[in-house]
Amino acid sequence: QDNRISIWSAGDLGNAGLNGEYHGEPHLLCDIQHNGDVMDMQFLDQERIVVASSTGTVTIFRHHQNNQTLSANHRWEKAHYHVDQDTSCGGAACTGVVCNNPEIVTVGEDGRINLFRADQKDTVRTIDNADSSTLHAVTFLRTTEILTVNSIGQLKIWDLRQQRNEPSQIFSLAGDRVPLHCVDRHPNQQHIVATGGQDGMLSIWDIRQGTMPVSLLNAHEAEMWEVHFHPSDPDHLFTCSEDGSLWHWDTSTNVSEKPSFLHQGGRSTAYLSHSTINQSVVSAWLSNDPTKDRMEITNLIPNQTLSVNSLDVLGPCLVYGTDAEAIYVNRQLFA
Repeated sequence: QDNRISIWSAGDLGNAGLNGEYHGEPHLLCDIQHNGDVMDMQFLDQERIVVASSTGTVTIFRHHQNNQTLSANHRWEKAHYHVDQDTSCGGAACTGVVCNNPEIVTVGEDGRINLFRADQKDTVRTIDNADSSTLHAVTFLRTTEILTVNSIGQLKIWDLRQQRNEPSQIFSLAGDRVPLHCVDRHPNQQHIVATGGQDGMLSIWDIRQGTMPVSLLNAHEAEMWEVHFHPSDPDHLFTCSEDGSLWHWDTSTNVSEKPSFLHQGGRSTAYLSHSTINQSVVSAWLSNDPTKDRMEITNLIPNQTLSVNSLDVLGPCLVYGTDAEAIYVNRQLFA
């Protein structure tokens, strides 16, 4: 019932010992009350965080580093709503937020897309009936285009320069219309997009061709909640699931020459072969060159049972949160 936004110091990476083990405890710097469940959040810049609430409100919090406090910097009340904004129970959960300073895009259970600017009080643009079903996640494809995923298995591209309230492209999973929960695009090759959904499958899409995924990879045994390409080393991808697992997918070419550190500590490693439609593409995610046709998958939490709800990755650090009400920092992604 009582929710908070918290800023933690995970400590100084410079304190790592000779073997890379980390000394020093994470500690809470400051926190602030938040109305409703925190559905999503993202840093807008060094000191501002945009937070999506289950009440439909979107808030920018500012982290004051000089005295370690948090304050609400700006709030768009009921940016997402079912009936109308004024009724007390009219709010619809804001399910996803993405920032490209100063622009902020939000999506929600009401099928709306909102475009805000951090320096403007009023909404810049709203696409009211963007989707007839729940929009679960959003990310930028380019500075003027966004990707959304919905609860009937569709991936849509929206061009924010167009005044039309229709997507410029629609992609969909064949057949079952499995709800998609998460989406991320390859940091260097913007035509490559990864999504995950209700059935735990990882889908890789090439948005230059076709309307269906180029690869469907068996992954988790329950919902996939988050998918992330490594921002600076996108041959690596991370997914987490309701089934309590967090998988590291490695498509880098020298899989066979890898040292065996991945096999230590009871981690399970599996090889998947995946075939794709287009053979001329250089990316390992789309290639079916036989030498690259192996993908190494490591479960980074072998014995976890509770849902892994969220993850993020920055440099050598992987951060994830679970239903155990704990946050974990893994500092040894690449030994």
